[in-house]
Amino acid sequence: MRPKIAPYFMGAHLLLLVLLTLNTSSNNNKSAYALNTAETANPTCSLKDNCNLNDNFLTATGETGEKAASKLENKIASIFEDKVNYSLKLFADEDVIEYNARESNLTERAHMATPAAANFTLRQLQDAADVEEDERVYLYNIGQRFMSVATPFDAARNPNASPKCRRQMRRFLDGLDNFDFWALKMHDATGKITSGILNGNINQPGDFDQCLGISSVADDAAAVDDEADAEIKGQYCLAYAQPVLPHNSKRLRALFKLIQSHGPFKSEFNDPGHRVPRYSLINWGICVPDACSYQDVEYTVKEYLNNLTTSTGISFQVRVEPKLCQVRDNKPWDRNTTWAVRFFLIILSITVLSTIYERCTKADQKPNEWFTAFSLDKNLRWLFSTSSSPNDIEAVHGIRFLNASMLLFSHKSMAMFFNPYNNRTEMSESLGRPWTVIGRAASLYTDPFLLFSGMLTAYSLFGRLFKGQPVRLRNEYVSRLMRIVPPLAALILFCTFVLPLWGSGPQWNLVVGHHADICKRNWWRNLLFIHNYFGFSEMCLTHTHHLGIDTELFAVAPLMILGLWKWPRKGLFTLLLLGAIGTAARYYTTVVNQLSNYIYFGTNIQRLFRTADYMYSFPPHRSTVYIMGILLGYCLRKYRGIQLTKTQLRLGWVVATACVLVSLLGPAPMGDINYQYNTTHAAIYAAFAPIAWCIFFAWIVFVSHNGYKNKFTEMLSWRGFQVSTKLSYAIYLTQFPVFFFNVGRRRHIHHYYNFVSIILDTNEFICIFLASVALTIFFDAPFQNIKKLIFKRAPAPSKKLENGHVKTSTQISGDAKQPQLLETYPTSESNTTASTTLTNSRTSNGKVTHEHSE
Repeated sequence: MRPKIAPYFMGAHLLLLVLLTLNTSSNNNKSAYALNTAETANPTCSLKDNCNLNDNFLTATGETGEKAASKLENKIASIFEDKVNYSLKLFADEDVIEYNARESNLTERAHMATPAAANFTLRQLQDAADVEEDERVYLYNIGQRFMSVATPFDAARNPNASPKCRRQMRRFLDGLDNFDFWALKMHDATGKITSGILNGNINQPGDFDQCLGISSVADDAAAVDDEADAEIKGQYCLAYAQPVLPHNSKRLRALFKLIQSHGPFKSEFNDPGHRVPRYSLINWGICVPDACSYQDVEYTVKEYLNNLTTSTGISFQVRVEPKLCQVRDNKPWDRNTTWAVRFFLIILSITVLSTIYERCTKADQKPNEWFTAFSLDKNLRWLFSTSSSPNDIEAVHGIRFLNASMLLFSHKSMAMFFNPYNNRTEMSESLGRPWTVIGRAASLYTDPFLLFSGMLTAYSLFGRLFKGQPVRLRNEYVSRLMRIVPPLAALILFCTFVLPLWGSGPQWNLVVGHHADICKRNWWRNLLFIHNYFGFSEMCLTHTHHLGIDTELFAVAPLMILGLWKWPRKGLFTLLLLGAIGTAARYYTTVVNQLSNYIYFGTNIQRLFRTADYMYSFPPHRSTVYIMGILLGYCLRKYRGIQLTKTQLRLGWVVATACVLVSLLGPAPMGDINYQYNTTHAAIYAAFAPIAWCIFFAWIVFVSHNGYKNKFTEMLSWRGFQVSTKLSYAIYLTQFPVFFFNVGRRRHIHHYYNFVSIILDTNEFICIFLASVALTIFFDAPFQNIKKLIFKRAPAPSKKLENGHVKTSTQISGDAKQPQLLETYPTSESNTTASTTLTNSRTSNGKVTHEHSE
């Protein structure tokens, strides 16, 4: 490298060179050049002037040849040198440099440079090697200053790091010294500390796509010890860190409270994070070479944080999970994934063939029902049909839609806390208010589905018992399984093998990949409907725990119904006793295990999982509202057309309204940001809120079905809600996969504006609707059609209907859809089947005479 030249000496040298050039030009008699008037006054461009080189060219007056060309070249070189040196004088204070605007790695260009592609240099007589060395020194100085602000992440600091990791990290650090763009991108893709820390902007995911897009091949592959080391790929790792404060410094704790956004969810380091956010942890995206392991990243992060907090008393717990270190690779599908894709393609092919068959044959003759079971035309007509029978309990459709919508918003509220926001503290403060009870009372919105499940089961069986028709329990159980198993099995198969291939992101392997691994191990529990007994942390499709609860209660429901029909008083007393025991058990379990069925502000994640395991997914604790449904179904059969006075109606509405307000607004203070957990509050809510909430909807169903209608019940009885009822089971199944699909794909930090803008995500709701329609027409409706064909039987005479129209057993066991969680309400055929002569004489009277507007 040449000796260093002082900047002022270089400036004097250039000024002397210019004066000598002008003097030679004016005194030489052989010269044929003359200066323009403006150029004579100002022969060179000022350093601060942004002038054009053409304004300073010497104009030829006749002399040509090698000497004139040399003078012109020297003049151009002088002007260009002045302009470049001025533009770079803030950076180049030690050497004369070469300026290259090409975006290529310096180490690669050294091997690729040719005389034809040589860059224009500030010194024409300088050889390429010296110029390259000058630029290296110049960029090295820039790099040292830049890296002193943002220190590169060195994963090879782990004493147990592999030799390959050490070699790749050395190439990475050398690449930073040389300003190689692949190394700069790797350093740039790692998350950095930014502003807004006290406003919750603590999670820094870095640049996921930039990291995984890095690929660098060594210039001299022969010099690399291992051929595998010739290529370096970017590896993205998501690290978790949790600060530990050893002493009770009020100011320090207040500081960390702001950093952790007041902790709407208080998570511990070992809490499961695939379905409930570990909100208290710091998430940091780090980009390292692919040869380094997750242990190397974890060790270096821990060492870096401990060095920062030396002698402060603050320590950090750090974890990097193996699944959260990702490299872009194109692995072939395994055998199970291949068969899963083939299965869905077979179903799609059968659907297309069935549709073609129906369209080609329906004009000539009636198509075979077996061949049209999967027809799109047939199933879409059924799905969007709004026809109903006169005996349909119409208010149920609207109530289901209302509770399903509230449940959807609650689940979305939980999913949004996974996303990184640059103003999480502001978001937590806006959500730490009593009005957020709407999204926190998620458990309430599932209870009406258990209520209606018990009601519809009792309504159907009591109808047959009152008519003296046989009750074939085997057909009832098989019919139910054929109704709920195909959509559930299809969703498990899709989420386990197909969905993980559809996307990527910093949290993808946490909320999608990890969940798929759980389903690979425990899918059989879901299909046996016993998955609710094994805990939420190891449950496949955690939101389907209600299917297990409802199926288990449905299995024992005939015993309770038969007991109530055969021994009304004893059966009623037994059911009331069972309901009271369930209520007391919820209260006792909440107190003993410190549970909370309400998601209050500052909820502990471990407490949420204990609540789900010990109470929320345990059928005996949820049986109270199911028993209420059985009693409601019994009352709808036995007291159809009952005469109620206006006073009784008003009193009933007052009590029902008071119940819904108490159950919904009573726990509102628990959503305040300053709320402290209270065992008594949690126990009262868990024991009595489900009962009060379901009393309101039970009253609506009872009075509306007996003809006492008002504007509110008429709104709930709108025919359009029948479409939502048919889709409700599929919506219930698909909403969580869609929510966490978007969580896993989220790459960058967003800004929280308001609750409505986050919850009302139109694109997400459209995806849920389309996924639900697809699941319904490809799996739900076709297997319902097959179920009807399988259970088609010969007519069976009724024992008590002598003059009435006798229905066949096909209509009894096939068309009557048995009650289940989030399923379609019985169609007109099943309602007609369930009608009895005991109530038909009063039905029309009730429909006509009991219209009231409260």
